[in-house]
Order: sequence, then structure tokens, then C-alpha cells
Amino acid sequence: MIGSGLRDFWRQLRTPPDTLMLEIGAGGELLVAKLRAGLSLLLLLLPLVNLATGEFTPTEGTVGLIGVLLTVLFSQLWLLLARPPRRLRWLPWATASYDVTLTTLVLALLALDSPATGLNSMVVWAFYPIAILMTALRNDGRLTLYSGILALLQYGGLALLVFMLVENPDRLVSSEYGTARLSTVLQREVLLAITTAITAAVVFRMQRLVELSGNDGLTGLPNRTLLAHRFPSLVDGARENGSSLSLCLIDLDHFVRVNDEAGRAAGDRALRHVVGVLQQAMDRHDWLVRLGGEEFALVMSAPAGRAWERLEALRRELAAAPFRPDPDVDPIRLSFSAGIASWPQDGHELSQLLRRADLRLRRAKLEGCNRVMARDP
Repeated sequence: MIGSGLRDFWRQLRTPPDTLMLEIGAGGELLVAKLRAGLSLLLLLLPLVNLATGEFTPTEGTVGLIGVLLTVLFSQLWLLLARPPRRLRWLPWATASYDVTLTTLVLALLALDSPATGLNSMVVWAFYPIAILMTALRNDGRLTLYSGILALLQYGGLALLVFMLVENPDRLVSSEYGTARLSTVLQREVLLAITTAITAAVVFRMQRLVELSGNDGLTGLPNRTLLAHRFPSLVDGARENGSSLSLCLIDLDHFVRVNDEAGRAAGDRALRHVVGVLQQAMDRHDWLVRLGGEEFALVMSAPAGRAWERLEALRRELAAAPFRPDPDVDPIRLSFSAGIASWPQDGHELSQLLRRADLRLRRAKLEGCNRVMARDP
């Protein structure tokens, strides 16, 4: 049981996030960028505090000031790139690399003057776990593992260079930062590994919660929440490609009789049967969503006319595949009615398209069911 759970944990972390997670991660990247920009401004206080208290040393103070200025400059750049409507897939990886590498760079600059300071400065080293922890806001387990491994390798590599290149053991001793020891470095490596593991567990938990909130438990299809999150990106893609987008509302006809005649358990199996028939006949670019009950939404990258033809073909496929509740029970023929709305002709927002498609679905029901409507009378 434990081994199975760990395998699931590892698989989930290495799996690319789905659309909903990417949408949430884009918002998380913007939040991280804002936090980074705010924290970088606060870091300007550190050299001032040292100067005011008389603890400002020329080398350490200058290195710290250079690091802070670089942090402020780049934090504003990352904030600019993270602002909507940009959705740069490479940005989280670039900023995570920056957060870790900047920490290593500052430690390396400190080590040039005092190797003990470079390895033992906890104020600077603490930004390694901060960088790892911030990846939790991006909701991508791969990014957390990448940041943790990068921090481990960079700090370990820096320590290895220091111990190899420093010939005089006295340089590994500092009155302010103590003695740089291999055991201390290993302890901090363990702390980084623990921070990575805890952050990865948080991301795993978040991914599971989002997966549960964005998918229908009965059919495994995406639900209304995921449709609302993903639809803007579908519209952006259609706009960039100069293509059309059709939203089809599908409602099974007289489905209540299945529950009445065969029972609710059979009704659940009938819904899964319908989903299986539709998915088998759908185009691979089509996107089927369960809105609730026996109502579905089907998003197609096609104009209204082409969407009508394909939905008619799906209607015929379902009619030709009756549902059999039990081996010794007569099969039940199923059908659906549907209404189609197209972007941008029928609206630009999801709510507008759903309203127009629902009106056409209602008309299909009033005219006898088992039909598809793509136009107003």
C-alpha cells in the first residue's frame, strides 16, 4: 500500500499538469512575481541596517548591495513577463532557475573574499528553501523537483570548489560565521532535500484537489469548473489561428425513464455508455464536458455548419448503439437533442455562448427531440 502510494506520488509529480493546473499556475507565477518584487525592495533595507548599526563591511556590504540591486532589477523584469495576457510556458522554469542561481551567485561572491562566509551565510543560504517553497504556488511538481535538485547541486558544487581550492585551512574560519565544515554543508543539503520533499507533497496534494474539483467523478470527464477555466485559452487559440469555435449543448432525451425502469445504478452505467459512444466517434481535437445530470457540452474547433454535421453523425452513432442494462433485459435506445452556438458570431464570452446554445437546445426539445439545432428560426 505504501509503495503504491509513493509510486502514485512520484508519477503525479512527474506528469505535466493539465489545462486547469496550467491556468492556476499562471496565476501563481504572477503572485510569485509580485512577492519577488516586494521582497526585493525589502532587501534594500539590509545594507542600510548594517550601515546604520556600524556592521557594514566593505566587501560583504558591497557584494550584498550588488546582489540586492540585481534582485530588484530582475524582479521587475519577471513581473512584467508574468502579467496577463501572457502565458509563457518557459517563464516558471526561467524564474525558478533565476531564484536558485542568484542565491548561489551571491554566496560565490562572498566566498571569493571569505570562503567561510560564502558557505555559512545563513541570511543568503535561506533563499534556497524560499525559492523551493515558492514553486508550490505554480502547481507543477516537476518545477519543485527541478528547483530542489538545482539548489542541491549548486550549493554542493560551490562547497566542493571551496574545499578543493582553499589551501590554507585558516581561510575556512571566520570570527562572525564560524568554521566551514563538510558536516555543516551536508546538514544543509539534507535540509534542502527535506524542503523539496515537503513542498512536493504540498504540490501533490494541490494537484489531487484540483483534479477532483475539475473532473466529474462518475464519467471521468472534465466538469463545468474546468470548462470555465479552459474556455478563455481555447478562445485565444482560435483567435491566434484565425479559426472558429463551436460550443454544443447536449441533453439526453427522456433519460429519466432509464432510472425509473432500470434503476439509478443502471442510469449511471447508461451515462458512461453514452460517454463511451461519443468519445469513440469524436474527433481527437473535440472536448467533451459533463455539465451535470444528463447534460454535456462539446467544444469543437469548427464553424457552426461543420459542427452541425459532426454532431448529427454523433447523434446517429448513439442511436445505433442501444444501452443494455443487463444481459437478459431488452436494450434501451438512447438519443439526444443539441443546440450549437459559435464563437464569435453568437458571442465572445462563455456565458453568452451557453445562453444561445441553450435556447437552441430548448427549441430542439420542443420540436420533438432527437435533433440538432444550429440556427435560430
